Amino acid sequence: MNATGKKILIADDSASMRQLMSFALTSAGYSVITAHNGREALALAESVKFDMVLTDLNMPELDGIGLIKGIRQIPRLEATPVVMLSTEGKEDKKKQGIEAGASQWLTKPFTPDTLLSAVRKHLR
Repeated sequence: MNATGKKILIADDSASMRQLMSFALTSAGYSVITAHNGREALALAESVKFDMVLTDLNMPELDGIGLIKGIRQIPRLEATPVVMLSTEGKEDKKKQGIEAGASQWLTKPFTPDTLLSAVRKHLR
């Protein structure tokens, strides 16, 4: 798949996780913008058109579920794929994420290949 022109927003409060995901995605040809919390990511989503959003669950100011709910209220982003990333593997949290509008749930830690596979699945 040609990733050129596909823009992905990454929201994660861990600088190392943002860096790891950014490197994997930019190496595969995606354009990446990062946010260090959900509130910053939502502000970016309101002003920039993204093809996909990757968000951590637990972040300060606005968590991943709140971010997804906010994104789903923006008409032009209501169908944008959003993948939730978390160390949380509990079914109730996954259910909350899916109900909020997450397209998929990836449990941390994951490999760059797993991340790219999830991105390609949603950005065909």
